Amino acid sequence: MAANQNSNALMVGIDLGTSRSAISTSSGERVVIDSFVGWPADLVARKILKREVLVGKDALDNRTMLDLRRPLERGLIKEASEKDVEAVRELVGHLLSIVKKSGKDSAVRAVLGVPASALRTNKQYLRDVLKGLFDKLIIVSEPFAVAYGLDALLHSMIIDIGAGTTDFCVMKGRYPTDEDQRTLTVAGDSVDLQLQQLVRERYPDADFTVFMVREWKEKWGFVGDAPKDPIVVTVPVKGVPTEIDITAEMKTACESLVPPIIETMYALLAEVEPEFQERVRKSITLAGGGGLIRNLGPRLQCALEKVGGGVVKVVEDPTFVGADGCLAIARDAPDADWDKLGR
Repeated sequence: MAANQNSNALMVGIDLGTSRSAISTSSGERVVIDSFVGWPADLVARKILKREVLVGKDALDNRTMLDLRRPLERGLIKEASEKDVEAVRELVGHLLSIVKKSGKDSAVRAVLGVPASALRTNKQYLRDVLKGLFDKLIIVSEPFAVAYGLDALLHSMIIDIGAGTTDFCVMKGRYPTDEDQRTLTVAGDSVDLQLQQLVRERYPDADFTVFMVREWKEKWGFVGDAPKDPIVVTVPVKGVPTEIDITAEMKTACESLVPPIIETMYALLAEVEPEFQERVRKSITLAGGGGLIRNLGPRLQCALEKVGGGVVKVVEDPTFVGADGCLAIARDAPDADWDKLGR
């Protein structure tokens, strides 16, 4: 692509995620925050917090005092709630305020990566919500942003497992169409919910939260053979700190991802032109936080043996791969693309 003509603009790439959101800028800054926003619940909370709104880890750490919002669910903005809509703007505005240097009034051009389902159904709504934060805004799907950042633009497939959705994108050397992409709601949140239910069924007197469950999954999640040492966590049981073994529950919950991902992977491969299918099978990338579940990449690669074999690479540090990809698009996009795609 031709170089962007507005060299004075601050270019930013933002990965707006259900669980975490990240920003990368042309000035070299990178920030990631939890995708939570909260407002003091009452007069007491406001007096303690001395702030009108909290974002990210601050919001999570003080959630007992807040009207806490996680504004994206299953990859979509919760349009029915004005507070959730406001939370999206607060979240993106907070990221921008961290990286935009005080005293500098340079224009800001942003490429925003969102789950593919949000791109299809919430794009114009999201643009309206964020109006005024940027001088120019292009909204793209997260798996496309990942592909762009990794330069996996031709005969490749991205599988991006986030919290709310698992997004698929087949790259054919151009901007992907809706037909090139798929979205599943089987993703990190559904694993968390299943793990929470399974552990609660086995240990009905144990006391724990979904935030604890999410930490367990991110630390010990696996598919296939169980780890040598059992997964043991400490939780209150009738108020007494107690060790419980959650190995079997972790395996069951994490493996719920596997069948739908394999099925969708097969379906997308079947739609690739026959002479290019082998090349796509040998260039599949697993991204997103869910991609770090132990043995998931090898498990998907093994499944490709049924259709002729292939290669699945796992992004080792997915934190900024989406934001960096968005930034790369922002840097490369000519003015014509900003005018065309920014509408």
